[in-house]
Amino acid sequence: MLTIKGNPSGRFCDGLSRRDFIKIGGLAMGGLGLPQLLQAEALSGVGRSPKAVIMIYMAGAPPHQDLFDLKMDAPLEYRGPFKPIPTNVAGIEISEHMPRCAKIMDKLVPIRSMVGSLTGDHDSHICYTGRPAQGAIQPPGGWPSIGSTISKLLPPGSKEVPPFIGLAPNAGHPPYGSPGHPGFLGPSHSAFRPNGAAMGDLTLNGITSDRLDDRRTLLASFDKFRREVDSSGLMDGLDTFNRQAFGVLTSSRLVEALDLSKEDPKVRERYGKGDPKNFGDGAPRNLEHFLVARRLVQAGARCVTINFGRWDFHSNNHSDLLTHLPLFDQGYSALIEDLHRLGLDKDVAVVAWGEFGRTPQINKEAGRDHWPRVGCGVVAGGGFKTGQVIGATDRLGGEPTERPVHFGEVFATLYHWLGIDLNTVTLPDLSGRPQYLVDGWQPMKELI
Repeated sequence: MLTIKGNPSGRFCDGLSRRDFIKIGGLAMGGLGLPQLLQAEALSGVGRSPKAVIMIYMAGAPPHQDLFDLKMDAPLEYRGPFKPIPTNVAGIEISEHMPRCAKIMDKLVPIRSMVGSLTGDHDSHICYTGRPAQGAIQPPGGWPSIGSTISKLLPPGSKEVPPFIGLAPNAGHPPYGSPGHPGFLGPSHSAFRPNGAAMGDLTLNGITSDRLDDRRTLLASFDKFRREVDSSGLMDGLDTFNRQAFGVLTSSRLVEALDLSKEDPKVRERYGKGDPKNFGDGAPRNLEHFLVARRLVQAGARCVTINFGRWDFHSNNHSDLLTHLPLFDQGYSALIEDLHRLGLDKDVAVVAWGEFGRTPQINKEAGRDHWPRVGCGVVAGGGFKTGQVIGATDRLGGEPTERPVHFGEVFATLYHWLGIDLNTVTLPDLSGRPQYLVDGWQPMKELI
């Protein structure tokens, strides 16, 4: 067994670091090695498409009344100072501070009636799993995020690129920086985080390529001995996965995808830079993450999550929105335009949302408070039926009046689009009980 060690940080509760799970060798001791993980993924036999998901968590929950669902017939203390502007789709209007998105509305689907949050607690969990974190019973180990589920069920898009990548750094409020947890699927299906300790796994720390080749030869000799006494043919199969495991460390594919200096300067300028620093106890407003996400799915990542900003504006809602909304408008619209430019719009689905909505009435501090009864989201790509709005709320933006859309329905749509049969595919939790991917929800007919 070959384990390439790095700086020991980012440990799990059992004392193991994530890189302790990135091992090379047959029959790894002390946990599954990378070859065995690759073998398990290939044997899953679910889907063979190159499709990928980019999910953007707008940490802290944006005010739906000021983005996609402005209420100009409401009193001033409800509607606020923002004005709607027309889009390139007749009859659809959005905030004046999202002019770039307005120009590509034919490629978007705003959802004005998101429901599903039970308590209004801040947590990225519902945005990454489709299930509320609070007020509901979870299975042993907890629900896995969509990235972890994709990592478990679908074959990798590339043997050199992790299937699930989370771009957010840690945040003062941990859920704001979470890329989505693996839940009962375990750490082998957690997100690879280039901003964290796992970045060290992209290089051969203290080991030259020649030395790696020597160890590969030694490993092959051990495997040859085991193969000679093995009558099942298992060892012959493991050769393929050992080669893939070495390929992860010897290929430059992932490093190149993360290197924005290789991108066209005009494309980089269109995305912009934003602010790489965390906003308060939230996530950064890093526009380069949108470009990195596109490059990663091009390189073979199956799911990339982005955490953007901190939208929890209990005071000064509209002035603070001006620090977030124009940046989000630039980065999100650049990503969608880029996917269409590159012909990736049918193979990459993009979802952006927060965990709930905001109060219809503006409070005495000029802010909007938590409102779990309805919120908003926006979907693009995936070959979906775009250029439409789904759902509606009442005159004050407080209750859904048309087509409430549960988070779970969006997840059902994504899994169906990825080629996963929601009615038959289950995953065992830590007690061994099979769990369906969604709670009985079906794909949205409006989108597919």
